[in-house]
Amino acid sequence: MNPWVALGLAYAIGALPTAYLAGRLHGIDLRQHGSGNLGATNVVRVLGWPVGLVVYVIDCLKGFLPAWWLPIACRLAGPVAMWWAIAFGVAAIVGHVKPIWLLFRGGGKGVATASGVFFGLAPAATAGVTVLFLLIVALTRYVSLGSMLGALALPVFVYLDQGATPVFLISVAVGAFVVWTHRANIARLRAGTESKIGRAKAVPTAAKEVP
Repeated sequence: MNPWVALGLAYAIGALPTAYLAGRLHGIDLRQHGSGNLGATNVVRVLGWPVGLVVYVIDCLKGFLPAWWLPIACRLAGPVAMWWAIAFGVAAIVGHVKPIWLLFRGGGKGVATASGVFFGLAPAATAGVTVLFLLIVALTRYVSLGSMLGALALPVFVYLDQGATPVFLISVAVGAFVVWTHRANIARLRAGTESKIGRAKAVPTAAKEVP
């Protein structure tokens, strides 16, 4: 496969609106319920843990498969393979956040897809970040806080695992991007109005996230 064709395929895979489709299968538009965000957390909030877990796994695979499999499909090797793997992963994240199937609006925040990308690029470091994320969520019940602190910790874990590699450099950029997509959550955390997982929704129905 030509790498440039694969880059478009990576975006298309990432753009699959998993949460939107899950909502439609249950007769609702998730953009009009809960936080209005098309991510696994809002699926859990509105449709429950089983559906939310399926959405998370699929969103994670949307990042993992492009970063891990597409370099193999393109028969890439050596340092160039790593750079293309990073490009495929970034394309998948962009697709998730700005999906063409929804006219580039209403995507998720990229956490699950980014975790899949880094499971393909730096599995040991990503496993450590995942444990940290789960610990923070268990202690605070704030998924957004766990996501942001995990994103900030990702470059540290990658550096300890691989050193100053291209993967480390992209982890810094992706970590900053994930925090940026949570800017509305930061405002709610500061105001004390952020919804906790496992609690009846505190965000009014159809209250939209900042796009």
